[in-house]
Amino acid sequence: QVQLVESGGGLQQTGGSLRLSCVASGRTFSSYGMGWFRQAPGKDRDFVAGINWSGSITEYADSVKGRFTISRDNIKNTMYLQMNSLKPEDTAIYYCAKGRFAGVLRQKILAADWGQGTQVTVSS
Repeated sequence: QVQLVESGGGLQQTGGSLRLSCVASGRTFSSYGMGWFRQAPGKDRDFVAGINWSGSITEYADSVKGRFTISRDNIKNTMYLQMNSLKPEDTAIYYCAKGRFAGVLRQKILAADWGQGTQVTVSS
């Protein structure tokens, strides 16, 4: 089992930026696709962005396309989510997840491991 630890969340104003990080333990990080998901109060956990094992393929939810960028550093066992032009509707707990396969992780049912989450709050 891989342990995932997110960081980088916080309070930001509308239009601001934040960079989330997800550090993974273990030696299998580079073999699997990863993803970011978010959950707002009273709502389901939704897909935000996903990346394949090498970082060559990325996918995004329509709501964040052009504003968020997912990336990974397999040497550092770390995945990132650069969030620009933040909006109040981006407010949520953000979770990183490791997939069961090498491809992009975009379905939460295919996640093998989850982090504990980091809170992102965007004020208007």
